Amino acid sequence: MSETLSVAGLVATTPRHLVTQDGLPITSFRLASSSRRFDRAQNKWIDGETNWFTITSFRQLAINSAGSVNKGDRVSVTGKLRVRDWDNGERAGTSVEIEADSMGHDLAWGSSVFTRTVLVRETEPAEADSDFEDELDSAEVVAAAPALKTKAK
Repeated sequence: MSETLSVAGLVATTPRHLVTQDGLPITSFRLASSSRRFDRAQNKWIDGETNWFTITSFRQLAINSAGSVNKGDRVSVTGKLRVRDWDNGERAGTSVEIEADSMGHDLAWGSSVFTRTVLVRETEPAEADSDFEDELDSAEVVAAAPALKTKAK
């Protein structure tokens, strides 16, 4: 099963960041998402059941989320839903995962300051048209390094 969905919730575990032997960055964490409704009889908000998701991000999103998302943050995640049954011999269960396409802080709970990341990539040297270009090395800006500061309300 593979459906795209958006979910908002609380980061319940410290994000785990690793880079595979092939150089693929991966960041994952558990997300708790509870529905809320207002109970007029009690005149207060009531929490519904909590759904638990494993959020996994890859490549630049993994790098950016590792430097931006912390346990306890409220986030919104959009990605592909993966529901898998598992059995390790002793126990069996169902794993509910979201392969993230995008994520960010939930601004209903606080404010963020966005900083674009910058990644430098080597390019082939081109013939210089001026003395200024001769002084530049052969680097080209193509993306970015993470830095996201968050202030809670």
